[in-house]
Amino acid sequence: MKKPFLLFLLTAGTTAAVHAQETRFGIKAGGTLSTFVGKDATSTSGNKLGFHAGLVANLGLNDRLSIQPELLYSMKGTKDEAAFGGANLTGYQTLHYLDVPVVLKAKFSQLFLEVGPQAGVLIDAKATVESGSNSTSQANKATFNDVDLGYVLGLGFQADSGPMVGFRYNGAFTNAPKSQSFAGRSFQAQARNSALQLYIGFLFGGK
Repeated sequence: MKKPFLLFLLTAGTTAAVHAQETRFGIKAGGTLSTFVGKDATSTSGNKLGFHAGLVANLGLNDRLSIQPELLYSMKGTKDEAAFGGANLTGYQTLHYLDVPVVLKAKFSQLFLEVGPQAGVLIDAKATVESGSNSTSQANKATFNDVDLGYVLGLGFQADSGPMVGFRYNGAFTNAPKSQSFAGRSFQAQARNSALQLYIGFLFGGK
């Protein structure tokens, strides 16, 4: 499933570039609220604050439609709180991804809607537990899948002169944790990334 999905992203971006009427490049950055969803996500899972930033290419198809491939650093993960031995513990699972969404963007005057697939490559992961002023962390990238396949849905405002602001939901089709083996049996935790992103950006080459 991974190879066809990645091939689709590459083909979509290449096709759009060939037929583009106008190409503009830009930057974007913003905050992220993320968690895990799925039947094996813990009932205490909460939103973890992070950020994302990266590069944008907007390939115009006509006056209303464009294809927008992006290359983003995205911080995701989850937050859990629990009581143990009379102490209140807060746990953070932080996942660092290099995300490549390719969205179809439809403009209505200066408002826009966007939807499309996304592939993410995990570049680092760390688990942190805090209790009062004490904190311990451990790298745990090996327990998570290297590739995260998903989708994005969003809306926003895009001025012809370049500034933009948007709100996006980032969901996953694939589970974040790797399959684990116990006593000769394989177990796959059903827990997927889910993130809300608010961003600002700028497309150069505007009127």
